[in-house]
Amino acid sequence: MDHSDHGDAARPTTSAHVDSFPRDRLPPQDQWPELRFDLPELRYPERLNCAAELLADTPGERPAFRTATGDVWTYGELRARVDRIAHVLTSGLGVVPGNRVLLRGPTTPWLAACWLAVLKAGAVAVTVLAQQRPHELSTICSIARVQYALCDIRSVDDLAKAEVPGLRIVTYGGDAPDDLLRRDASAEPFAPVDTAADDVALIAFTSGTTGRPKGCMHVHRDVLAIADTFSKHVLRPRAEDVFAGSPPLGFTFGLGGLVVFPLRAGASALLLEQAGPRQLLPAIAEHRVSVLFTAPTAYRAMLAEPAAYDISSLRRCVSAGENLPAATWRAWYDRTGLRVINGIGATELLHIFISAADDDVRPGSTGVPVPGWQARVVDGAGRTVPDGEPGLLAVRGPVGCRYLSDPRQREYVRNGWNITGDTYVRDSDGYFRFVARADDMIISAGYNIAGPEVEDALLRHPDVVETAVVGRPDAARGQVVVAYTVLRPGVRPDSDGLRAFLTSELAPYKCPREFVFLDALPRTATGKLQRFRLRPDADPPPVPMDAGPAPAQGRPSTGDGRPA
Repeated sequence: MDHSDHGDAARPTTSAHVDSFPRDRLPPQDQWPELRFDLPELRYPERLNCAAELLADTPGERPAFRTATGDVWTYGELRARVDRIAHVLTSGLGVVPGNRVLLRGPTTPWLAACWLAVLKAGAVAVTVLAQQRPHELSTICSIARVQYALCDIRSVDDLAKAEVPGLRIVTYGGDAPDDLLRRDASAEPFAPVDTAADDVALIAFTSGTTGRPKGCMHVHRDVLAIADTFSKHVLRPRAEDVFAGSPPLGFTFGLGGLVVFPLRAGASALLLEQAGPRQLLPAIAEHRVSVLFTAPTAYRAMLAEPAAYDISSLRRCVSAGENLPAATWRAWYDRTGLRVINGIGATELLHIFISAADDDVRPGSTGVPVPGWQARVVDGAGRTVPDGEPGLLAVRGPVGCRYLSDPRQREYVRNGWNITGDTYVRDSDGYFRFVARADDMIISAGYNIAGPEVEDALLRHPDVVETAVVGRPDAARGQVVVAYTVLRPGVRPDSDGLRAFLTSELAPYKCPREFVFLDALPRTATGKLQRFRLRPDADPPPVPMDAGPAPAQGRPSTGDGRPA
């Protein structure tokens, strides 16, 4: 249900979608969170195309996107290229409003332009990670019934191997005559489809603790709402800002921080294909980046680098994706004099909803509800717990969870509130402090990893009988993935072989850093897995298998070579 001060603006309106699949798969209205539009800037008109809004008013000569090689796209060039792609989509490929279009590739201006074009054409963008493997891509395409894909030529192989029935893949950045960027298209401006503010604009996928991805459906007004709450009131960008960061556009953290927020402010973004800590520091110095988005892991890693780069251009540093330890905050402040803006967001809510900036920052606390949002800490029955006591974080605001045909909607939305799965404490002065995840999600270096998804992939290996995947605390990454695994009788443990198999099944960041081989997993008398006994503080700890004299057997095996 929608609640606001502006009456009819929140009620469902006539959809512009010809393909009604997205709207037909929204949860029933009685399972929606309560939506709040309490700020004047959140009172959007009934008809709204967010891509057109993001591109509308900035002078054409101003820079919009930059690359590591020094290329600069102006707003005028960006608008022309978005319109050209939109013409190809509609006139050349037959995309109609409501069709789902998958987007895959490294973080480049062309990927951002494709995203804007899909939305301007009234279609629904499904942005995935370039790292995701065929099995993962096939599942996503099946859930969202994706019909079209725009894919960087360098990222097409795994998408093609997914063998999605009926999927039409169009590549960009290649030399073929049917390449997206070589196709004949009108040079005329593309009139944006007159979408409703509550027409679905994008489906962002997140893994739940069951391992099956959940499609989070967000409408056109949601895209603007995250800019008009967190960005406008906490980040407070300027038109001369240069944004940059590590999260890819397949994460809503990156989509907001590197596309939506800078475009809404008339600023520019440096889009980096390689954006690890070692690439970020020289890029900040060379391109005079002023607004940085990355995870605590990257801030820690950059602190370990020599202070040889001039990063004096930075004025805003945003951290999300995992909890920001107070020690990391203080170390960054001591090195740079900059107060990191900590925040918690969720794919279900699109971006950050609790945060604080400048003098309001308190190291060790996430912050306070972003203007336009409300938060409280509740018990299992939804009752508010006293300040100082831990409970479940409950949030509501202008954006809410709407899963695509998923019964887990009832778990995430309770009594009109979004229950994020985090345990928090609210202090007496209204600040919210993170305690732990309330579920089995593993958060490693800012990536959300569902243990059951990794288990499912491991069980596809012919030598694996059973497995359980948990997170182990790690000073550098927050957590690392550990796989407790039982093998077929007579099979010798081979961590490297299992890891090689998994890298063909899953994105590398999901692969375990340690394998512990057991004779059996701990279970109850009724056969239920006792996952808690596999956690680091288990008492007694699980006993590794007796694998004989080979030095690597029966002990954790730590791998190298995966991204930090």
